[in-house]
Amino acid sequence: MKFAIIRERKNPPDRRVVFSPDALVELRETFPQAEIKVESSPIRVFTDEEYREKGFEVTDDVSDCDVFIGVKEVPVEALVAKKTYFFFSHTIKKQPHNQKLMQAILEKKIELYDHETIVNENHVRLIGFGRYAGIVGAYNGLRAFGVKYELFDLPKAETLKGQSEMEARVKRVMLPPIKIVLTGFGKVGKGAKDFLDAIKIKEVPVDDFLNKRFSDPVYTHIDVLDYNKRKDGKKLDKHDFYSNPDQYESDFERFTKVADVFMAGHFYGNGAPVILSREMLRKPDNKIKVVADISCDVDGPVATTIRSSTIADPLYGYLPSEHKEADVFHPSAIVVMAVDNLPCELPKDASEGFGRMFLDHVIPAFFNEDKDGVLDRALIAKDGQLTEKFRYLEDYAHPVVHGK
Repeated sequence: MKFAIIRERKNPPDRRVVFSPDALVELRETFPQAEIKVESSPIRVFTDEEYREKGFEVTDDVSDCDVFIGVKEVPVEALVAKKTYFFFSHTIKKQPHNQKLMQAILEKKIELYDHETIVNENHVRLIGFGRYAGIVGAYNGLRAFGVKYELFDLPKAETLKGQSEMEARVKRVMLPPIKIVLTGFGKVGKGAKDFLDAIKIKEVPVDDFLNKRFSDPVYTHIDVLDYNKRKDGKKLDKHDFYSNPDQYESDFERFTKVADVFMAGHFYGNGAPVILSREMLRKPDNKIKVVADISCDVDGPVATTIRSSTIADPLYGYLPSEHKEADVFHPSAIVVMAVDNLPCELPKDASEGFGRMFLDHVIPAFFNEDKDGVLDRALIAKDGQLTEKFRYLEDYAHPVVHGK
């Protein structure tokens, strides 16, 4: 089995990679029957020379490999027919901008596995960059507060060497006694929590957060039943919420009255109520000044997220009275951070963490006959056909052209 670590070709450039040089060494030692090539890259966070120093062949031609492993979408013109690919294809929700990519994958009879579809038997995702999105998002949220009120000047995350330097920079500034409300208990929310804990911001219970004053910055980490309530007033468990989201409405307004910063790290399911509404933000008692929407659902459950922002220009102002964008320094503007590719700002840490997960959960399946079904569950397309689980993409992959 020959594995190729492929060059990232999508723009804007992405410096992440699935395997660091050290991770590839571990792969080679654990599975000596694996052959590995690294496609040369001028942008990768680890240089070509770092791979060569570990004894790996770095080349512009990996066409003799069987399995091509990358991070982001591979441009159609770069796809090699009849190969096995792993990357984030962004096709499984029928994303219009990648329809041609899906069509090309089928035409070229590529065996496609998407990092998002690699799940365990309970359909819980096994690999992802979510934790690193949470870490950078939390840092960016605090940075946005400093920018808005000109209290402190934290550098952009992308200019720092990694998570440890981000933590060190925040520890140097004097944070006012702000209140931060954090949603989400998946990898994103837990990543944000890890960062807040690392910089010694105190976590407090919901009741204390809502009713007490503090002399230091604090945060509360809330779950779905903390910010949603049943319309009929019944108190049931969160399984009821997931089963009957239409029976619920947002109860987040109690947090808007006391929180200065909202860090949104939740997963938003279809049919779930809006979390932070325009109406809440327009009320005179709204206190939220910064929204770090790490989940970044545009026109979704957080009303301030009217567009995504970029690593180059991560902040914009939101004017609640008019539901439109404004200058960050407009006195009535809420600052919004809604970067949709946050892990790119932490390429080394994110790559090392991702490689660890891929090495633990995916690579063994190639050598143990996929005894846990990891590859079987993740396979989207093979031999020019969609697999049964992904047949719902048929109209996306083969659209009917009217009049023909």
